[in-house]
Amino acid sequence: MLLVPADVLRPRRPDEHFAEEAEAAREAWIEVAVIDHDAVVRGRPDGAAIARVPEGADAVYRGWMLSSEQYAALARALADRGVSMRTSPEQYRRAHELPGWYSELEGRTPESVWTSGDDHGDFLKACAALGAGPAVLRDYSKSMKHYWHEAAFIPDVADGDASWRVAARFRQLRGDDFAGGFVLRRFESFVGAEVRTWWVGGSCRLVTAHPDTPEHRPDAEFDPAAVEAAVRALDLPFATVDFARRDDGQWRIIEAGDGQVSDRPRSTPAAELIAAVNPGSS
Repeated sequence: MLLVPADVLRPRRPDEHFAEEAEAAREAWIEVAVIDHDAVVRGRPDGAAIARVPEGADAVYRGWMLSSEQYAALARALADRGVSMRTSPEQYRRAHELPGWYSELEGRTPESVWTSGDDHGDFLKACAALGAGPAVLRDYSKSMKHYWHEAAFIPDVADGDASWRVAARFRQLRGDDFAGGFVLRRFESFVGAEVRTWWVGGSCRLVTAHPDTPEHRPDAEFDPAAVEAAVRALDLPFATVDFARRDDGQWRIIEAGDGQVSDRPRSTPAAELIAAVNPGSS
């Protein structure tokens, strides 16, 4: 069964952003049910929020981002209806938060250090651990790359005061959505558009453009096979891994994520993604 957010104004219908995927699932004889995403985010994942979900099925979510805590609450509420999420709360956190996937992908992705929480002193210790030089700031689940110079890029982590100004602005912008702690990633220079790969059970099932640059198709020579063993070691039912080419020509992992809340580029037909997610399809 595919679970998608309901349209806010027409709660019996899928949210417009996921309507094509819902229709593609139905055409593939996959049952589709809607949930009230806003209620889940507000901490009310039971009752009316999931009233339209049939009891007793294996389910995959395709919808707006949820925090690890929100996803766990939703999974518990669905379990009470006999609905089993293919991705467990623990697996969701492992994919969704950088500390969960970093160790398996270390060496293939920019060097990273992180804090637990938003304490100033802990942040400065993380800066010292990374060492001098430029870095990119994010939290466990998200960056603020659209605020690059004020809340993402740190020219030199050895400058504690300047680094903290970036971190403080990042923390302000993230507000209640701040996840886990600060993450400092060593800056690497990339060229060209990112590539998004979609993995089911440790196998790459689909290679697409990144949603931010849907018009840029992946290079023909791009091959994710080199990281297959590392991704399989993460033991994730449904994940995404984003790549970019570094200025020295090497493909590097930008980040991993849970496939349920990773956006599909508009240049990829919904039917292709649904076929990739469905283990029974070829």
